[in-house]
Amino acid sequence: MAQVKIKINGRSYEIACDDGQEEHVMRLGKYVDKKVSELAGQVGQVGDARLLVMASLMITDELSEAYGELEDIREGKAGMVGQEAAADAARAAAEASARETAEGLRTLKRRIEDIAAGLERA
Repeated sequence: MAQVKIKINGRSYEIACDDGQEEHVMRLGKYVDKKVSELAGQVGQVGDARLLVMASLMITDELSEAYGELEDIREGKAGMVGQEAAADAARAAAEASARETAEGLRTLKRRIEDIAAGLERA
């Protein structure tokens, strides 16, 4: 088990994590520190525990919104922006498929012409 030192609101914390997860835990720590710093700028230094609780609630709210958006997308309730993006992606895929098909047909045409030319010489 690995140990990572993260800094939140000017205090260092030793956190245990699975081997190979050190960078991930450090990124998470930086994100929490950013949220705590934002809160401290708004409400002042009201104590580490209170700032951490408030930051946890803010982060949980962000996560809840993300889950809600994901659920909407899964249920097909995405807004027009999501539908337009999906339509654009489908158009791009169709155009790419059409280009690939056209190139394949050109290749087949050349092969048929080569075979026909070979038969004419024989």
